[in-house]
Amino acid sequence: MNPFFGSVFWLAVTLGVLVTFHEFGHYWVARRCGVKVLRFSVGFGPAIWKRVGRDGTEYQIASIPLGGYVKMLDAREGEVDPALLGQEFTHQSIWKRIAIVAAGPGFNIIFTIAAFWLMFVLGRTDYAPIVSAAPQSIAAQAGIRPGDRLLSVGGTPVATWTDSFESIANGMLSRTPLAIMVRGTDGADRSLVLPLNQLPPGEDVGHYMDKLGLLPAPEPPVAATVKAGEPASLAGMQGGDRIVSIDGNAIATFGDLSKQIAAAAAHSPALSVDVERNGKPMHFTVTARMESQNGETPHWVIGITEPAPETAIQRYSPLKALAASLELTWQRTTESFTMVGKMITGQAAASNLTGIIGIAQVANAAAQMGLDRFLDFLGLVSLSLAIVNLLPIPILDGGHLLYYLIELVKGSPVSERTMIAGQYVGIALLFTLLGLTFYNDIHRIILPS
Repeated sequence: MNPFFGSVFWLAVTLGVLVTFHEFGHYWVARRCGVKVLRFSVGFGPAIWKRVGRDGTEYQIASIPLGGYVKMLDAREGEVDPALLGQEFTHQSIWKRIAIVAAGPGFNIIFTIAAFWLMFVLGRTDYAPIVSAAPQSIAAQAGIRPGDRLLSVGGTPVATWTDSFESIANGMLSRTPLAIMVRGTDGADRSLVLPLNQLPPGEDVGHYMDKLGLLPAPEPPVAATVKAGEPASLAGMQGGDRIVSIDGNAIATFGDLSKQIAAAAAHSPALSVDVERNGKPMHFTVTARMESQNGETPHWVIGITEPAPETAIQRYSPLKALAASLELTWQRTTESFTMVGKMITGQAAASNLTGIIGIAQVANAAAQMGLDRFLDFLGLVSLSLAIVNLLPIPILDGGHLLYYLIELVKGSPVSERTMIAGQYVGIALLFTLLGLTFYNDIHRIILPS
C-alpha cells in the first residue's frame, strides 16, 4: 500500500478503535448509573447507518471514521421532560457523574492492558540489544564496544532493543549521567555510565540519539548460507564460515565484506579469501561474478547471504502475560507522566510532542511490522489518550473531574459563568497544543534529524 494512503488508513483504524472504545466507556457506565443515552455514534458527520434500540438509544455509524461520541440526556443542552429528570445527567449524584466521566480514560487503560496482554501471548518479536558506538560519539567515550549486549539501563534489566531504547530515551530527558551494564563479546560484564549531561538542552529525543551515537551492532562477516552453484560454493566455502580477509585485507563486519569484494574484484575477479571454520583457518580462491537484479546497478557477488540479526521473542502464558502487561502499562504510565512533568518544568523540549501526522506515520510503520508491533502501538496510543484526557484542562475529561473535585470541596456545583470561561480557556489550550504538534510533525518531515 502507498505510504500516504497506508498512513491515512491505519490512522483511521487507530482513532476509530480507540476513541470508540473510550466513548463506549462513558456509555456503559452512564447506562449503569441510570442516565439516558440519546445517541452512541461510531464516527462523526452524517450517518451512513442507524437504528434505534429497545432502550431508546440511537446507534449510528457516521461517515468520518475518526472517533465517535456519546450524547446523554443533559439539561444544559435543552429542556428536559420532568418525567425524565431522574435519567438526566446533571441530576445524578456527584459520584455517579465522576464515574461516568472517568470511565472514558479508564476504558482506554483497560484496552492498553488487553492489547499488551495479547501481544505477549502471541509473542513480541524484537532485536536483541546488541550495540556498537559511532566514532567520537558520547557512547564511544563511555566505553561502548562493537558487539556489547545491554543488560540493564538505569538499574532496570532490558531484554530487547525496544526496551533499551525507551529506557535510554527517557533518561535523555533529564540529561543526567545514566548507568548501564553491558556484556562484551568476551563474556565479561562491565558497568558503564553514559554522560548524558553532555547533551545540549532544548532538543528532541531524535537529535539526542544521533549525538549519543548508540547503534545496533553490525553483523559479523559470516556466511549465513552459501548458495549452490555460486562462486563461493564452487570454491568450497560453506555456511557458517567466518571471512577473515579478502586479498590480505582484514574484514571486521559483513558491510566491510561487501565493500572489499567490490574493491578487490574491480582489479581481479579471482579473490584470495581467508576464512575460519570451526576455529580452523582455511584458504580459498573465489572468482566473483557481476550480478544485476530488478534493474539495479550491476555489482560483484560471490553467492553468500548475510546473517540475520539476533532476535528476542517475549512470549508468555496467559497468566504471565497479564503480569507482564500490567508491568509494561505501569512503566509506560510513569514514563509518560515524567515526560509531561519535564515539559512543564522546561527540562524536556516541546519538540518531542508528536501530532496526528506523526501518529499516522507510526501507525502505518507498526502495521507493516506485524500484529505484535501494531498491538504495542495501539496500547501506547490508548494509554496516551487516557493520560491526555485526564489532564485538568476544561473540555477534557480531566477538566470535568476538576470541576467535580471543586464541587466536593465547596458543596455546590461550579457556576455556569466559570464553566463557560473554562471552556474558552480549554479550547485555546487545546488548539495551541494541536498547532504545536502539527508544527513539530511538519518540521520533522521538512528537516528530518
